[in-house]
Amino acid sequence: MAKPKTIIPVKTGDQLELTIETQGASGDGICRHEGYTLFVPGSLPGDTVKGEISKTTPRFGVAKVLERLKLSESRIAPPCPVFPECGGCKLQDLSYEKQMQFKVGVVTDSLRHIAKIPPPEDIKTLPAERPYHYRNKGSFALVLKDKKLEIGFYKQGTHEVADSDSCDILLAPINGVKEWLRGLLEKHRVYIYDETKRKGFLRGIIIRHSETTLETLIGFVTNKGRFPKPFMEDLKNSKNLERFHVTGVVQNLNDQNTNIIMGQQTRLLWGKTYFTDQLDGLKIRLSLGSFLQVNSPQSIKLYEVIQKWATSGDGKILDAYCGSGGISLWLARAGKPVIGIEEFAPAIEDAKESARINGIESCEFLAGTVEQHLPKFTEGEAIDTVIVDPPRKGCSEEVIKSLLKIAPERIIYVSCNPSTLARDLARMESYHIEDMVVVDMFPQTQHVETAVLLRRQ
Repeated sequence: MAKPKTIIPVKTGDQLELTIETQGASGDGICRHEGYTLFVPGSLPGDTVKGEISKTTPRFGVAKVLERLKLSESRIAPPCPVFPECGGCKLQDLSYEKQMQFKVGVVTDSLRHIAKIPPPEDIKTLPAERPYHYRNKGSFALVLKDKKLEIGFYKQGTHEVADSDSCDILLAPINGVKEWLRGLLEKHRVYIYDETKRKGFLRGIIIRHSETTLETLIGFVTNKGRFPKPFMEDLKNSKNLERFHVTGVVQNLNDQNTNIIMGQQTRLLWGKTYFTDQLDGLKIRLSLGSFLQVNSPQSIKLYEVIQKWATSGDGKILDAYCGSGGISLWLARAGKPVIGIEEFAPAIEDAKESARINGIESCEFLAGTVEQHLPKFTEGEAIDTVIVDPPRKGCSEEVIKSLLKIAPERIIYVSCNPSTLARDLARMESYHIEDMVVVDMFPQTQHVETAVLLRRQ
């Protein structure tokens, strides 16, 4: 029997009055028109808007806001001049209390609809005490438009740059460094990469800063080649190196036609290839691509939760996807034996050096993928706790199988993506959720950080 044809009650170009009912995980407002789901970017629950249909599919449509007829009671004035065009933040116009409610809702919806698991009745939250000026790393896109250098983040759903001299969620020195570099690049007319023509030299700028040590690391992502000598002389002789406590300037080579920001090779241009951050007295060495949470005050809160959960056992702890070793070092400082696993080799070198400068001897770090190393622990010495903090794509099937074979007493899952978190929790049927905390690592954005304590049944 033929499948009945879906009747879509709207077509592209239709203009409708829409009342926004809920908010999707993307941060976009959602409403229904004659039973048909419409996503309305730039709207909030409680808004009534005049919208124009810009896209239709058999399952849902998209409408753009032409006019706001009635404003949500949760709507506030965003401080950023390029909001909402800039894709970096999507929730600046939503009150912070409602942002936290939204993020808890995203987690509970993912558990219900993806994992088919009833969410805990009381999911704890750790809101940020500082909802702005928290991000310790800025990755900037560049484009030359009408002979003017534009530096910023990509506009939502495009590769057009939302140019701005300041970003409200970045630590202030990062904005200062970026504007200093803008002046140098314009002065010396450094050749900016054009991704449509696949020609040019400078592709992006990465700036990392510690608000505790005040140190800054600058990274230029480029095609093959070298900076003009006058540019480098100006850079190396600038008083801004001292003003911004720059420890090093590096060049990362990426000559591939890809959306991946960084390439495999990094070379030193000035100073050192790393800088040092500090979390509650714990010194952490970081090279350009080494992972550490972007919100240092919230990282401390997260680490304290993990320590409380992990130190209740007596055996060894495995820290999978350990990055630069932040969690491993934090737990080892508390007296726990920890083995960290990380694929990015420079991060492992950073972690080992951090252990040395902190005088920590109960940490071991293994370079390689989690898939490579985890099976080694399925037999032999008992592992009491496994911590997984995977990228947004979550854990592979191979990793889940190894976890179930190791069968630790507890698994601590730290996630930056509620949908893959829910998918992976559904795979671990022999474990149940004992505790769950939503840590707001990314205020003003739709991104959600969740820590889950799983206990073996």
